[in-house]
Amino acid sequence: MTTQLNAINWAKIITILVIVGLILIFGISGQRQALYACMHISYCAWWLLEQKIYPERRKQIFTEKVGIPGFISALLIVGIFYSLPAFLAFTNPANLSIAAIATAIPLFYFGSLINTAADIQKTTEKASGVGLVRTGIWSEVRHINYTGDLMRYLSFSVVAGSVWAFLVPLSIFALYLQRIREKEVSMRIKYKNFSDYESTSFRLIPGVW
Repeated sequence: MTTQLNAINWAKIITILVIVGLILIFGISGQRQALYACMHISYCAWWLLEQKIYPERRKQIFTEKVGIPGFISALLIVGIFYSLPAFLAFTNPANLSIAAIATAIPLFYFGSLINTAADIQKTTEKASGVGLVRTGIWSEVRHINYTGDLMRYLSFSVVAGSVWAFLVPLSIFALYLQRIREKEVSMRIKYKNFSDYESTSFRLIPGVW
């Protein structure tokens, strides 16, 4: 038995190896492949590095135990399936358009910034004994870390330049819907002031839902 986090960490390593393998097989023939490799590898590297910088994170996220089937599932889904946009990017011979670059880079940059800021604030406040984190970047959107993560995966799909690449952010969105429902049921029970927080914030998309 191991934790979900350990399984995901190994999956991120597999993703890096997949992208390096694609570079060796197909080469970097243009901006699309170069930009994609830089974005996705840097994201996976930061995921692993963040846990070294903030070891408290390992006690807060994905702490559930998984057996061999769960471990293998994480490797296949997070490590392999989430690499689908990478394969599509490296096999796409078309030039990357200015519109795609102008869309993908802000999505990746702000998505990463939002996700990281949310993680750091929650880690810091939880370590100091705060119960319900609802200030700062968490004040307007209750699952703002998911918002940032989705923006980042959308950026990968934009760079890939294929509609099939959007299967990944769509599947992540479906997963997050389930997690949001489960977390909010738990939070209503755990925190007495959650109802007030719920009435003054959005779940995932600012100003929409």
